[in-house]
Amino acid sequence: MSAPFLPLTRPTIDDATIAGVAEVLRSGWITSGPKVKEFEAQLAAACGGRPVRAFNSGTCTMEIALRIAGIGPGHEVITTPLSWVATSNVVLAVGARPVFVDIDPVTRNLDLDRVEAAITPATRALLPVDLAGLPVDRDRLYAIARRHGLRVVEDAAQAFGSNWRGRRIGTEGDFVSFSFHPNKNITTIEGGALVLNDEREAKLAEQYRLQGVVRSGTDGMEVEVVGGKFNLTDVAARVGLGQLPHLETFNARRRELARAYFAALAAPEVAALGLGLPPADFTQTNWHMFQVVLPEERLTVRRADVMAQLQAAGIGSGVHYPPIHLFAVYRRLGWKEGDCPVAEKTGRNILTLPLFPAMTEADVARVVATLADILRRHAKP
Repeated sequence: MSAPFLPLTRPTIDDATIAGVAEVLRSGWITSGPKVKEFEAQLAAACGGRPVRAFNSGTCTMEIALRIAGIGPGHEVITTPLSWVATSNVVLAVGARPVFVDIDPVTRNLDLDRVEAAITPATRALLPVDLAGLPVDRDRLYAIARRHGLRVVEDAAQAFGSNWRGRRIGTEGDFVSFSFHPNKNITTIEGGALVLNDEREAKLAEQYRLQGVVRSGTDGMEVEVVGGKFNLTDVAARVGLGQLPHLETFNARRRELARAYFAALAAPEVAALGLGLPPADFTQTNWHMFQVVLPEERLTVRRADVMAQLQAAGIGSGVHYPPIHLFAVYRRLGWKEGDCPVAEKTGRNILTLPLFPAMTEADVARVVATLADILRRHAKP
């Protein structure tokens, strides 16, 4: 009998949360309401008391942060080419130009050694990403921002529960954006949150969240800015309220599974295959993903073939991410091959392996053994 299919990821939602969602549905108040307020209050507590507003995605949070910061046409925003395309799409959405700076080959995050050379008089913000939950060096990041008078929008979509030198992501800094998509460490099904600096920004975020509307009195309404339809529902917020108490347990289990991956990959016969591994950070990273980089120069097949053979063996995998600057939208802005060579090589070969709390160490061993067998069978002579 073959082993059951092992997906790339799967959320863990307990029965109490499912029952709580049913209660919300029976209440009749299923769009934004008391559960959203409660969820925001708990998020604020987790972020050191800073104002937090919940949204229907972790994408609109970044766009709204840019709008609050006054970034628009004629401005530039420095970001990484190795991320989900939303990271740079939001820059285009406000009419600004994304400027891609290559990644660090070890952390796979924005290479802070290269950032200052990319700053021009049009630069208004830095938009780093904590890839796989590994935090960008916040001390260096904000030192650069202060020197050049730049805002920072932290794309911490993958970093909820991570920390920088003991300081939880979201408790300090400028704008901080989180995602609660089903593949994240906790989920609201779809959703996100934006950590803001003060109540003025929080009120403006609320306006952008729902068509720019400001209500007053019994029937007063005003629209001062052009907003969108980005509100979170109470149904989604109730899922988030059920997830939050489990965050530390989920992340602790992810760390255990990451350790199991490192142990299995350290076996001499596996290590000899030349896989690129992530930094073995067990104090700051929430281990949102476990990613390896295939040794393309040693293989007779491409990543797609490796993934297809993993799938045939009952194992899911993923690509996070193709380099953004080589998508057609960004090529039309002048970006091309060779502009970010580290990100381009990494983007061709990075492979995300299954990692979620319900996995077992036996699952990890199966993934590594299967991947190693595929690589051996397709090694160049």
